[in-house]
Parts: sequence; structure tokens; C-alpha cells
Amino acid sequence: MITRFFSTSRPIHLVLITLVVILLFVVARTVGLNNEIDLGYLLFESGVFLVLFASIVVFSFFVSKNTLTLDNGYKLLFFALFLAIVPQTLMNSNTLLANLFIILALRRLFSLKNNLRVKKKLFDAGFWVALATYFYFGAVLFFLLIFVALLVFSISRINNLIVPVLGFLTVLIILTSYSIITTGNYGSFLEIAQLPSYDYSVYNDIGLVIGLTILISFGIWASFFYIKSFKEKLKTAKSVHYLVILNVMIAMILVVTTPKKDGSEFIFLFTPLAIIMSNYLEGVSERWFAEVFIWLLILTPVAKLML
Repeated sequence: MITRFFSTSRPIHLVLITLVVILLFVVARTVGLNNEIDLGYLLFESGVFLVLFASIVVFSFFVSKNTLTLDNGYKLLFFALFLAIVPQTLMNSNTLLANLFIILALRRLFSLKNNLRVKKKLFDAGFWVALATYFYFGAVLFFLLIFVALLVFSISRINNLIVPVLGFLTVLIILTSYSIITTGNYGSFLEIAQLPSYDYSVYNDIGLVIGLTILISFGIWASFFYIKSFKEKLKTAKSVHYLVILNVMIAMILVVTTPKKDGSEFIFLFTPLAIIMSNYLEGVSERWFAEVFIWLLILTPVAKLML
């Protein structure tokens, strides 16, 4: 059974998930391809895949290190399933790169719970969010999560509020300096800034609608039990789980307001939803129900292929 196989944490899980993700990536990036496949194309696509692979590895690392789930492979399984359900998330290279930077920022934010090297972690978080914003402007919303983390982890020193801003400004200064040197003008975040858009016509695709319906429905269901379980957790453990919920809320705001909707924006939901669903599956006592839960997610992309 799938749930039994992934109920422990073993290196084989990462190997299998990597193979599945390679298949998903190749199919998603080559279907309908009109460009000639040459060495430059292969090198570029290999680089994009390495970005995706790094995202999965860093995600798995910080979730395990901060004990956001039990020691199992569910988080990797869910992340791969989400990619299969919404393959549009694999199509935009800039979004994949921005998501990696957001995951790196989350790694620093969740580690604030130990109250060690706070300023360095806050600077790094601001730095990574700024890089993510450069590649995907909507990612700037995650800057709010930095200040939320300060509240959640009761980090109250005023000077800590300035540190992530300095991290953000560092990227801005570096990019502006580079633009001046190479082009002679002041390139800045203002050039990539876009107003929110509420045009959802891109979501009229039946395959995307089915995938999103399953993903969001299961996400809401799992979130309900995830939040309900907070009262059973130790006070020290509650903080990180509050941050997970706030993470998914900010990601949803990004999805709703992002000006350029193409389906790739949903990848910002995958990290918190994988954590939430893993926690839900860990708490399910009826193994048959857990199997049904997983199999419905597995069969969703298969059903989409038959449309």
C-alpha cells in the first residue's frame, strides 16, 4: 500500500519522487514544443529542472529539521502529486525560480523558533524574498510573512524589524547597480511592478478546473483537521504550525491577485499544502481512508488525460 510505503523516511522516496518529477517535467515542457531541440535548449531545461529539484530537496530538509511533519515521505509524495495535478506549475521558469527563493526564505523563517542568529535569518529571508520578487513580482507578498513570523515567535526587539528590509534593499541595490553598469539606466523593481488583476478567464480550461477543484477541496478538508489539531500540540510547536496556515493564506492572496495568471502561480501553495496534508494523513486512523485519499489524488491527473 502507498501509505505504508511512505509512512517511513527512506532515501528511496527521494529517488522515486525525483524520477516521477523528471517524467512530469519532460512531458509538461515538451508537449506542443515548436522550438528546435539543440544544446542550448537542453542546457537551459536542465538548469530549470535543477531549480525544481533544489526546491524539493530544500523543502524536504527544512520540513524535517523543524519537525513540521513526522519522519515520513508523505511531504515528498504530496509535492509530486500537486505537480502532476497542476502541470501548468512546471511551465513558467521564472515562477519555478521564484518558488525556490521563497522556499529558501521559509527555511530561514521557520528556523526562527530556536531564537538563534535571529538577525542573520531575518536578513536572509528578506534577501530571498527580494530575489523571488524580481522573478515573480507577486512574491513580494511573502515579505509580510517575515513580520508575521516575528509576532508568531515573539521576537519583539524593534531593530529586528529593520533587518529584513535591509536584506530586501541589498538585492535592490545590487540589481540597480548591475543595470546602471550594463545598460546605463536605473533598472528597478518599479519596472516589473504590476497592479493586481481579477481576470480568471485562464482558469476556464476544464483540465485545470478539475485539478484545482480537487487540490483546493482536499486542501480545505485537510486544513480543517490541521487547525483542529493545534490544541493537542505543545505551545512551542504551535507557533510553526500557525506560520504554515499564514503561509497558505498569503499564497492564496497571491493566486487571487496576481496580474499574470497562467496556472503556474499555484506552485506557491504546494509547500504549505504538502505540510498540511501530511499532518492530516498522519492523524488518519483508518488506513483504508488514507489510501482512498492518496489514490484520488493519483487518479486525478490520469482522469484529466482522458478528457
